Amino acid sequence: MGDEIGRKTQYFFNIKTHQVEQEGQSRAADLLGPFPDAASAANALATIHEREDRKEAEDRRWRES
Repeated sequence: MGDEIGRKTQYFFNIKTHQVEQEGQSRAADLLGPFPDAASAANALATIHEREDRKEAEDRRWRES
């Protein structure tokens, strides 16, 4: 327990295994994140799709103006 004092745990989504992991479990190239909690990491793909949709809409509006 003493080793965990002051440690900030980060969570990642592994794009190969589709599992949530803590830092240091897999190669960085296979990970999305960091996320503040496991639930956010589990929703990584949905979050990315939402951001892409929002950015595409912004780009469309910019091109049309």
